Amino acid sequence: MKKHWRPALSGALAGLLNGLFGAGGGILLVPLLMSCHQLPARRAFATSLAVMVPLSFVTGTVYALQGQLDLRAAAPYLLGGVLGGFLAGKWLKNLPVVWLRRGFGALLILSGLRAVLA
Repeated sequence: MKKHWRPALSGALAGLLNGLFGAGGGILLVPLLMSCHQLPARRAFATSLAVMVPLSFVTGTVYALQGQLDLRAAAPYLLGGVLGGFLAGKWLKNLPVVWLRRGFGALLILSGLRAVLA
């Protein structure tokens, strides 16, 4: 039982980040999956998505029930996102891990700068 509280707590924190900021749960989960579970980078990214998709659905449903979700505004992003997600899923296995990590790091830096400077 003691072993399972850390991943559950991490999942709760990922859900909280995802729900509050519209993203961010994967930013927490990827490094945890790599360090705590020794998952290789590609598997950690894919596993993180398997966690974040249902969390995003739950959060989106809560927001929709509260009248906070604008499906009309979301639709074009969803259509493009499906295509981008499909392509990324295909490319992930062939992308060198060093570029995957660099891209992830660059995303973190740019997101942080944007949040601080906005």
